[in-house]
Order: sequence, then structure tokens, then C-alpha cells
Amino acid sequence: MVASGLEALAGRATYELQCVSYPARPWVQSRTHDGEHVHSVVIVGGGQSGTAIAFGLMRERVLDVVVLDRNPAGQEGPWSTYARMHTLRTPKTVTGPDLGIPSLSVRSWYEARFGVQAWEKLDKIPRDLWHEYLLWVRNTVGITIRNGAEVFDIEPVAAGVLAVHVRETKNGGKPYRLLTRKIVLATGIEGSGGWRVPKLISTSLPRERYAHTADPIDFSKLTGKRIAVLGAGASAFDNAAVALEHGAASVDLLVRRPEIPRINPNRWIEFAGFMRHFGDLSDEMKWRFMWKYFDLNQPPPQDTYDRCGRFENFRIHVASPLTHAAESDGEIVLTTPGASHHADFMIVGTGHVIDFDTRPELQRIKHQIGLWKERYTPPGSETNEALGNYPYLGSSGQFTERVPGSAPHLRDITCFTYAAMLSLAHAAGISQLKFGVERIVTGITHDFFVDDAEAYFAALCAYDELDLTRTTLQSCPRTSRVA
Repeated sequence: MVASGLEALAGRATYELQCVSYPARPWVQSRTHDGEHVHSVVIVGGGQSGTAIAFGLMRERVLDVVVLDRNPAGQEGPWSTYARMHTLRTPKTVTGPDLGIPSLSVRSWYEARFGVQAWEKLDKIPRDLWHEYLLWVRNTVGITIRNGAEVFDIEPVAAGVLAVHVRETKNGGKPYRLLTRKIVLATGIEGSGGWRVPKLISTSLPRERYAHTADPIDFSKLTGKRIAVLGAGASAFDNAAVALEHGAASVDLLVRRPEIPRINPNRWIEFAGFMRHFGDLSDEMKWRFMWKYFDLNQPPPQDTYDRCGRFENFRIHVASPLTHAAESDGEIVLTTPGASHHADFMIVGTGHVIDFDTRPELQRIKHQIGLWKERYTPPGSETNEALGNYPYLGSSGQFTERVPGSAPHLRDITCFTYAAMLSLAHAAGISQLKFGVERIVTGITHDFFVDDAEAYFAALCAYDELDLTRTTLQSCPRTSRVA
């Protein structure tokens, strides 16, 4: 019954797409370089962002699109790997991957699978079901992912042509290249840097003694162990909860701030004006908004907090920044201003950093990319060194040049990672997906048409398809001309 319901929904979605398919003619100019085919777009990352952008381009009849993902099929994105929450953080009414097609919405999918009443009773969307839904959307609209394909270099080879260098597991890691006009980096929250582990930890503790919340963790090995968790965000609480549920002897959460944040700015920014038009603001206003946004930070969701709070062996230590870490006599010793904590294993929930030095695919071009700290100087009260390292992106998410005129190829590389937050308020999350895809797809199609305007004009001049095919008068009144 479930299968038939989803099959019927997929059929309905296909019909709705056909209803709004005008104009349906493919139009992007085909190109080659030294006899080698040049793709229209290569998207790096096949998770929800990469899939939605590919879908958006397809709806605009940009069809020569390649989507690459380094993960095995079905494991794109965080949902089946390091995401450990029970449900999404966003309201269940969130849309994005559907791109406005009702039958592709998560509500339609959920009701087809579980029934209308089940949707009405649902509070938030379970993480594993969101993952299933994304795979269903991808299959329904016909997006193909090239899995096991890791991009290790991006090379400008000619005006308007970029080479994407790839290693693919299915051919033993032998490198090859794809030529393309445009590249979209849809590589996730950490896709413009990496997961952050403070040097105090990485230089003081053996690697087997700690893990980042984004690392694979065998929680069954933490049974009976004393666990220390660093951080107060949702992921820190998620991992603390999983450790507790796997029988950890104790979990101590070390929080730098004097109290856990309670206001979630993500809920405030969820309105069309902000998410669609933030990118149209002045640099001053963008900085002010994002400086405040990051200053507020985000609390763990209430259900995640309560998930930990049910365990008596869970303790929160606020105003406890880590000042020293060491391994001594077979245990971890963590020092904070008020106490020392002893643990057998440590989980680091300190988020990610924007750092192009850690991205192999950007090594060739990283020094060419313009950063915010080079374009805007905030007042002293709004100084934020981390924000200054964010890339200064163009209106459609494209990289800009550090030195004007020195790297024109950067306009053809779009950044749709968390690093786009300061320039466009588009992260690699769900809430902004609807608006981010719209802006990126419009920017790409704009360039394709404007850059090739001469070719389109020549095609118009050569156009000779007859619309009026008969000019003999038949059984209709004869026209007359008045002298």
C-alpha cells in the first residue's frame, strides 16, 4: 500500500512538472575545448543542496549538468552518517527540494506513506525519513549522481572553461578531468573549511582519545566510559545523548559561555523578505545582521536538551572554558577555571571553520578569492575575526577576485556552503534552500544567455522556420486594397 501510494504520488508529480514545463526547449550553447566536450555545469556535492540545484537547472532546461559526490550511493549528505538528532530542527512545514511542486513536498510524501492524520499529529520530521524523502525526490525528478567521485583540484584552462579534476573509486582512484563552464560547490556546512578541533585538544591528546561530532563514532565502545563533551550546540547535545543512550557511565558537558543560549536566531530569519533579499543589502547591513546572528548563537532544541536531561549521570558545566588538556595515568584530564574533569573519551562539538587551506579542490585558486576582511571594515563594537575570513561573494554566490581583473574564472565558481551565509544568508541547510537555489540558478542562466548573446542573435537572424505555411486564399472573403 505504501509503495502504491508513493508511486501514485510520483506520477502526480511528473504530471505537475509537465503542466509547468513551458518553455521546454533546451537552449544552452554547446561548447568544446580542443576537441573535448565542455559541460554546462558541474555540481560538487550530491546532497540536498546539490540535488535541488540540479533540479532547478533542469527546470530551466539546462540539461548538461554533472553531479559528483564522494560518498557511496544513498549516503550523500549528513543524514545517514554523522547527523545524530532524532528529528530535524526546522518546522515540518519547511519546503525547498520540491521547488514549488506540491506533489514533491515533504508533506505530500509523508501523507502518501503514513496518511493525512499521521502528518497532522507529527511534530517534527524524523531525520531518517527526511533522508528517505530526499532520495525519493531525486529519483522522481531524475537527478543522477556520480558517486565515489572526489574532486581534488579546480583548474582554469581557458576563458570560460574550468577543469574539474576527479578521482573515482570505481576505477581504482585513477584521476580524470571534466571540462565545464560553471562549477557549483555544494559541499555541505563544512565545505569551505573543515570541522574545528581546538589546538589545545589536538596537540595535547592522542587522536584515539577524542572525536569530533562529525566523525564516525562507535558509541557501543563508550558503554561504561566517562565521556566529556565540549560545546553547547545542538550537535554537542546530540552526541551526549547518544553516548548516554549507549550506557556511558557519565557525560559532562563543558560550556564556555556563562549560560546556554536560549534564543534561536534561525527561527527569526525564516521569512521571505530576509531569505530572498538579504543578498541585496549593503555590506554594512549584511555585516550588522550576521554579527548579531552569530553573537546570539543557537541553543539545542528543547527535545534534544530533554533527551539528555532524562539521565541522572548527565551534568552541564557552564562558564567552563577549557584551559588545559592532558592524558595522565590512562585518563583524560581537562582543566577549566573552576574545576578539573576526568574522562575516558572526549567528543568535540565546536563546529566548523572557514579555511580554504584545508580544501584540496581550492588550493590552486584560494589566494585569488576575495574575503570580507579585505572589502569591509566594521566598527570596533562589531569586530569578528572569524566573519572576516568568509569569502566575499557576488550576487549569485560566485567567488570574487581579491585583486580586480586578476582571476576572471572565479565568476564561474559558485559557493553554496556555509561560507555563503555572510554574503547571501544562504547556508547549506534546509531553511534557506528554496531561496538559495532560486538565486544561484538565476545567476547561472543569466551568464549563459548574456555571455552568448551574439550567438543567440545570429541564431535569430538565421531563423527560417515557417509559421505561416499557406498563403493561397481559399473559402474566405478576398482581401481588397483601397487605392
